[in-house]
Amino acid sequence: QVQLVESGGGLVQAGGSLRLSCTASGRTGMSYRVGWFRQAPGKEDREFIASITWMLGSTTYADSVKARFSISRDNAKNTVYLQMNSLKPEDTAVYYCAARELGATSWAYWGQGTQVTVSS
Repeated sequence: QVQLVESGGGLVQAGGSLRLSCTASGRTGMSYRVGWFRQAPGKEDREFIASITWMLGSTTYADSVKARFSISRDNAKNTVYLQMNSLKPEDTAVYYCAARELGATSWAYWGQGTQVTVSS
């Protein structure tokens, strides 16, 4: 099992920045990919934002955030970060991190989420 804990959410004005953290514990290792997702108010689905592999730091991004968000990891701290810049009110959502083993098709492990609110 892998446990994930997000932190760093909060209230920020439009144009501001936040950095979210996702700290992993339990059965962690180099064979995982960690991703960030978000669920906007009133939406049922979680939107993929970005992901990164523990071992090589290979990243993927949704086109909608590629120019403003950046994902990184600190293997020594078992932590993945999501740096969010130039925030917009439409970025308001609960942000979740998730993990899956390389080669798996579904995200097996999820954190509890952290709220990000961007005021206009």
